[in-house]
Formats: sequence, structure tokens, C-alpha cells
Amino acid sequence: VCVTFTWKDAFDKGSLFGGSVKLALASLGYEKTCVLFNCAALASQIASEQNLDSDEGLKAAAKHYQFASGAFQHIKDTVLSSLNREPTVDISPDTVGTLSLIMLAQAQEVFFLKATRDKMKDAIISKLANQSADYYGDAFKQCQYKDTLPKEVFPVLAAKHCIMQANAEYHQSILAKQQKKFGEEISRLQHAADLVKTVASRYDEYISVKDLSDKINRALTAAKKDNDFIYHDRIPDLKDLEPIGKASLVKATPVVVPVSQKFIDLFEKMVPLAVQQALTVYNQRKADLVNRSIAQMREATNLANGVLASLNLPAAIEDISGDSVPQSILQKSKSVIEQGGVQTIDQLMKDLPELLQRNREILDESLRILDEEEATDNELKNKFKERWQRTPSNDLYKPLRTEAANYRNVLDKAVQADKQVKERYQSHRETISLLCKPEEELNAAIPSANPAKTMQGSEVVNVLKSLLTSLDEVKREREGLENDLKAVNFDMTSKFLTALAQDGALNEEAVSVTELDRLYGSLTHKVQESLKKQEELLNSIQSSHQEFSKMKQSNNESNLREEVLKNLAVANDNYVELIANLKEGTKFYNELTEILLKFQNKCTDIVFARKTERDELLKDLQQSIAREPSAPSFPSVPAYQTGPAGGNKPPTPSAPTPAPRTIVSSKPQPPARPPPPVISTANTVSAPPPAAAGTPAAPASSAASTAPSQAQGPPYPTYPGYPGYCQMPLPMGYNPYMYGQYNLPYTPSPVYQTPGQAPYPGPQQPGYPYPQQPGYPYPQQ
Repeated sequence: VCVTFTWKDAFDKGSLFGGSVKLALASLGYEKTCVLFNCAALASQIASEQNLDSDEGLKAAAKHYQFASGAFQHIKDTVLSSLNREPTVDISPDTVGTLSLIMLAQAQEVFFLKATRDKMKDAIISKLANQSADYYGDAFKQCQYKDTLPKEVFPVLAAKHCIMQANAEYHQSILAKQQKKFGEEISRLQHAADLVKTVASRYDEYISVKDLSDKINRALTAAKKDNDFIYHDRIPDLKDLEPIGKASLVKATPVVVPVSQKFIDLFEKMVPLAVQQALTVYNQRKADLVNRSIAQMREATNLANGVLASLNLPAAIEDISGDSVPQSILQKSKSVIEQGGVQTIDQLMKDLPELLQRNREILDESLRILDEEEATDNELKNKFKERWQRTPSNDLYKPLRTEAANYRNVLDKAVQADKQVKERYQSHRETISLLCKPEEELNAAIPSANPAKTMQGSEVVNVLKSLLTSLDEVKREREGLENDLKAVNFDMTSKFLTALAQDGALNEEAVSVTELDRLYGSLTHKVQESLKKQEELLNSIQSSHQEFSKMKQSNNESNLREEVLKNLAVANDNYVELIANLKEGTKFYNELTEILLKFQNKCTDIVFARKTERDELLKDLQQSIAREPSAPSFPSVPAYQTGPAGGNKPPTPSAPTPAPRTIVSSKPQPPARPPPPVISTANTVSAPPPAAAGTPAAPASSAASTAPSQAQGPPYPTYPGYPGYCQMPLPMGYNPYMYGQYNLPYTPSPVYQTPGQAPYPGPQQPGYPYPQQPGYPYPQQ
């Protein structure tokens, strides 16, 4: 299966027209590399958010920085072999190598902070700081002349290098003071002060060093004062000092698969399609078997409770005196009170509509985001027509909408079940409330009836008690059987894989039936024995109760008392069943909420993916539209538009009207030489060239002609003798020297010219590759 993974460059912010750089490859190694890059980036963010004022924060920061360094180093070593092509800049070996070194430098700085916090020896602290400065310096050198990382990284690395070097010099100066080397102390403090001053002047907008600067300056002032007044020790040059040692306590944590301790292999259960289908059918068979057995036992238990309630057992054999509450009723009342009585049911009934509404809101919100995206897709489809080439949202969302319809049906059925539970509760609420009363009130609510003769110690009563005890034992055994049926769990994957490998085909029914009989055979046999035993016990109880009823005196009071006791027993059974149903309904709604939240996440993910795809497709469409020509090319100019329009004289095809020349230049050009005025016998004149800035306008006697509406190609040379032009003397006010020599791009010729003499050369117009055209011949004045 060829799956394409698409990732964008982490450091490329894109442009207004191009967007960020991305790479799509059908390579699992590429996917692993990009995921590991994000893991390292996340680890660095977690480390940067730690509280470095506590030991736990320092340990966590150092751990995550070293993990990030190891992850980036792993990418550096494996990216080229994983991709088999040139990677994007963010995961290139040079970039991730620099990032690995930056993470290592920060981890070393954390150990420096830990040593400072624990007030370790200054010799150790200076070595830790010097090693951190060395890491920062190496990282800065690696990326100094590269444009791969954000521009904010370089000044921060340079500042960190200077700060850690200043810390190293400061703590080494304290060591020098302890060794009575006061000159060395001052020299190191001066170097530290210079380093901090460099950071403050160049990188103050990134890192503040005010506290460190104040501490170093105070120490330097005190050292100078003591040396000037007391020690008079010579201050050596910095280059003469012994180098500070280095101590590295960090290393890049190697990447060990799996990276996370909570790793779960998503593909562990991936099996052949035949095995997957067989597992589905097997699980259905298993669920049917378990549910059928549990349903049989529950139905039998409900039947037994109903029979006992109709016979008023065991209350009838306990109610011998006729004026006290039977012990079984008191136990049932105590059980109901311990479970919260009607208040518990009322609260559960109140919670169900809220849970139902929450699930409906989640489902409605999921469908809403699908509807919005589908409406947007349809709108763009109608706008761009056949250019909008992607799968329609309506087709893509059909499985999701089918799944949503199933959830909607499940909710509707749950509403009906809730309604039945509510009706049942309302019909038994009064009797359940009576069970919740204290013993005195309960005894007062039960009618009293004094039997005619005592039945204490009767053989029938003893037999009934023995049979009821056996029936209770059967009920308890069923609870254990139900738990055993639910607890059985066996993975059939290996069985199906073995059968498929041996036979080449898979007979699911034969394998499943054999295995289910092995797993559940003994349990189902016990279930059937339990049902048969209950049937025998109920027959014996009914027979014994008939004898008991004959011996017991019957009257209206005793019948009324027996009816109340029956109702209390039934109320207890209904209470237990209602509580179970309501708790099961609450559990159902909560589990359905988790399922619907997963469904909502699925909808959100696919809508987000569609939105990303839509944005990229829109960007591509906009770029393609922008590259298309805005208008068709101009057609060739007809011949009748190239000649001057004559009044009574037809135009000559060989003499086209010169097009106006427009000077386009960033530098100021000298003014063009004005042409002499001409008189046309056809009442038309050719369009003179437009005057440059500062050039005097043509004389008022010249008629203005309209410029052509479109370009007519390069201008053609004009010679004396062509129609539309005639020589005439210049006006008397004309002065060829009126502009001054400083404005002319040539040396002036003599004042007078003879007819036919070449005119003064004019300035060559920029942007036109044609030769300079001769001007109009001037008549001799």
C-alpha cells in the first residue's frame, strides 16, 4: 500500500504567494523522521517550561534536553539513508546537528544552575560554565553563515556563549582570590565585565544581564580597591592566565525503540483479511452464547421472585404472630434504605435526561461541522466548475453520516427504554417509599391479624424454610456463574492463523464451535442444572405452601395483611431492578459519550484535512489564474490606420504617420529639440513628439493633432518631399541658442545652415533599438 506522508518545513514561514515549503514522500522512514523531530521539539518545549528553582524542575529539564539532543542526533545519522533523496532544510543533517548541540548546551547550563543552587565549589562551577559556553560557541559557529534557523537564534547563541563564559571567569576569580592571586582575580573579573558589557550592548533585546553585570561590577570594584590599597599585585594579561578547565556532565540520550514506556503497537492485531473476518464472526458467536446464558438465568431468577411474591414468601411463614413486621421485610427495608431509597432513584432519573442531551449535542455538533464543510465544498464546486477537482464531500461523508444515523437510532431506542423505566417507577413509587420508613412506621402501615392458632414449630413451616434457603443458594450460585461467563477471555488469532497456515483455507464455524464448547461447555452445563434445580424447588415450594395455607386461618384482616406484605416484597424486587436498570442506563450513556467523542474527533480530523486540502487547492488555482494572460494579444493594425487622414487629398500609403516617442528613463534627459512648425494643405499635421519636462510648447499657430489610440510600431523616417510636409522659413522669433549650451548634449554647430545640410543630431531615445532619425531641414534665414 503506497501511503504518501506530507510534512511542511518547520522553519519556513512561507511567502505571500508561495506558501511554506513541504515535501510529500511515500516513505515510512520519512514519516518516522518527521515524527521524531516533533518529539524532540516537544521535549525541548517541556524542558523550557520547567521551574528551574526546584530540584525536580532542574532534573526534568536536563532529562528532556538530553533526550531532544539524542533525537536530533539520531535524525542526523539516519535521515539520508531513510529518505534516499535530499531532505527539507529543517531535517537536513547540518540543521539537526546544530539543534542537537544547542540542546546539549542547554542541558549543560541546567547542571551549572544546579551546581550554583547547591553552592558547590567554585572550581567545579567554573568548569561547568566553561563547558556550556564551549557548547554554545560551537553551535553558533555551525549556523553562523547558514540561513537555516530563525534569525533570533544567532544573537541568543552568541549572548549565551558570552554569559556562560562570564560566569566561568567570575567563579574562577573567586578561586583565584582564595589562592591569594589578586591580580588574576582582577584580570578575570575585567574579562567577565567586558563580556557582559558586550551582551548588554548588542543583545539586550534578547537577554537581560543586569543582575549578573551588577554582581561582577561589585566584585571588580572591591577587588581593585583592595589591590590598590593593600596587595599591589600585578594584574596579568588575559592571555597569560591559565585556561579554565571543562567538565561535561551531559550526553545525548540515544534513541531506543520504543521511545515511550506506554507504547502500544497499533499494528499488533493486524492479521490477514480472512482471519479478521473469522474473528468478527467468532466474537459474535461468543457474545450470543454468553448473553443467552445470562438472560436465561436472569429470567429464571425473576420468575422465582415473582412466584415467591405471589405466595407472600418468606414473609408468610415469618408472620406467625400477625402483629409484627416479618424479618424478611425488615431486611429488604434495610437494604433499600442503605442504597438511598427513592432519593437514589430520583437522582438517577434526573441525570438521564442530562446525559441524553449531552450525547445529542455531541452528535449534532459532529454533523454540523460536516454540513458546513460540505456546503463550502459545494459553493467552491459551483464557482470553479471543472477546475475544482477533488472528491465531493457528499460522497466522502456517506460512511460518517451512516454511522451518525446508527447513533441516532440508538439514542431513540434509549429514550423509549427510559420512558418504560420511568412508568414502572411511578407505579411502584408509593410502596418503595413505604419500605424506606423506620420499623415503627412500617409496622403501623401493615394491618395486623391475629391467627386463630399458633403455627410455631410446624413441620410445614420448617419444610418451607428449608426450600427457600435452597432457592436462595441457587440464586447466589447464578451470580457467580454470570461473573464466570463474563470473565472468560481467549484470543482466537493464533488458532485461526494456525488453521489458515495448515489448510490454506479457514473453516471458521468448525474452529469456533470447537473452541467455544471447550471454553464454555462446563459453564453452560452448570447453567442448565441451575435452571432444572430451580424448577424442582419451585414445585416443592408451591406444594408445601398449599398445605400451609390450609392450616392457616383465613379472614379479611389476614388477607389484607398478606396483600400488603406481598406488595412490599414486589416493591423490593422492583426497586432492585430499577436501580440496576438506571445504573446500566447511566453507564450506557457515559460509554456512548466516549464513542461519540471519538466520532466527533474523527469528523473534526477529516474536516481539518479537507480544509488543508481546500486551502492548497485554492492557492494552486489562484496561482494558475494569475499566470493566465489577462487579455488576448492585439491584432495587427489595419493599413488605413497607419496613414494621415486627409481632407480632400487621399493619403499616401508609403508615408505613415510617425508614432509619438515617449522617453522612459530613470535619469533626467536633456530636452528634445523642438521641430519647426509646418503647414499642411490638407488641414492636418503630423503629431509632434511630446515635449519633455521644461521644453517650451510649440507655437500657437501650429494645430494640435490627436495621438493615435494604440501603438503603431517603430516610427518611420520622414524626408523632405513627402506629402503633408512643406518647407517654410522659421518664425522671426526663433533662436536656436535659446536653451543654452549647458542643456545640450552636443557641441553647437554654426548658426546658419544651408538647405539640404544635415541637422543637429538629436539625443538617442532610450529603449528603442532603431537608428537615430534625421531631423527636419531648416531653410537658411
